[in-house]
Amino acid sequence: MKLSLSQYPEAIAQAAQVVNEIEHRLTEARQHLAHLEGNADKIVAFEANLKNDNQRKARRFEILQMNLEYKRALDVLNRLTTEKANAVARLEHLRNEFSVAKLDRQMAIALKLTGLETRELVGL
Repeated sequence: MKLSLSQYPEAIAQAAQVVNEIEHRLTEARQHLAHLEGNADKIVAFEANLKNDNQRKARRFEILQMNLEYKRALDVLNRLTTEKANAVARLEHLRNEFSVAKLDRQMAIALKLTGLETRELVGL
């Protein structure tokens, strides 16, 4: 749906707000993942039978893979990342449409002015 020139600023502002809201939810999801990973690190830190970094990394991975909440949080992060990409694409599309609409309007004005000047030169 093509908007009128005066409708674009509001539509662009709304699209930017959607991007900001998704970014906020992404930040929350990242913080939640960091919390879950911190808990896994804490568990690994107190397991004395792990002898080296590779064993600790493998144990951490195992703990996170068994955690259903972690899997759900990763799914949310992936969904929000896709959602943000789509919202940013929509925002850019609106901005580009607005630029084209402004150029079309400027062209129409220029053509009218050119037509008037031509008629004046001819004496009409």
